[in-house]
Amino acid sequence: MDLAEIGRVMRRRWYVLLPGLLLTAALTTAVHLLIPVEYQSQSTVTLLNSSKATEAFDGNPFLSTQASLTGMADGLARNLNSDGAKADLKALGVTGTHEVKIADNAQGPFMWLTVTGTDPAAVLKSDELLAGYAEKRLKEFQSQQSVAPEAMIRMATIVPPQKPEAQTKTRIQYIVMVGALGLVLSLVAVFFVEARRRTPRAKNLPDPAGTPATAATAATLAATDETMALRTVGPGGAGPT
Repeated sequence: MDLAEIGRVMRRRWYVLLPGLLLTAALTTAVHLLIPVEYQSQSTVTLLNSSKATEAFDGNPFLSTQASLTGMADGLARNLNSDGAKADLKALGVTGTHEVKIADNAQGPFMWLTVTGTDPAAVLKSDELLAGYAEKRLKEFQSQQSVAPEAMIRMATIVPPQKPEAQTKTRIQYIVMVGALGLVLSLVAVFFVEARRRTPRAKNLPDPAGTPATAATAATLAATDETMALRTVGPGGAGPT
């Protein structure tokens, strides 16, 4: 079946295609309205060596980096993603969902603090609260181990919480999926109805290939009968020879 034939079928069965397209349009509109736009804000922080550990570098913490800082960043990120931290953050007023992890392709103890939600202003405020809570938890970890203040690992902000940006990728994917599925089902319905309409006609039509075969068979049988009669009666009506 070529494109021209597909077009003719769609024109003939427009009464099946049109409702399907209208239903598809309604569903995609519903998805567009029901799935809210999400916004995301992200900040970047890093862990710095203690003031005591940087004395050999004239107090510059960026010249003193150790593998232990990356390990501490990983442990802090896991704690900030825990259920207990989620409850604490909710009590502080953090809304939406948050995620803390070591920054991609990071060559040091850099961490991404990300908050996602539907209210841009609340998302930005929540990211700021998350950054403050992360620094607080870092100090609590070390205080629990009786670490002296001058030997404590510190946190510094590299990129402050950014203006929330709309995250439309997932929303668009759902809309495209619903639209494509509706279109496919509409076309399936069209060709199903077309096939149902054609089937009874095909059953009632005579078999063009069968007619010549039947005539040839009848002619062969007639010739055979005539030959047998001649052999039995003989020439001139006499008996068999």
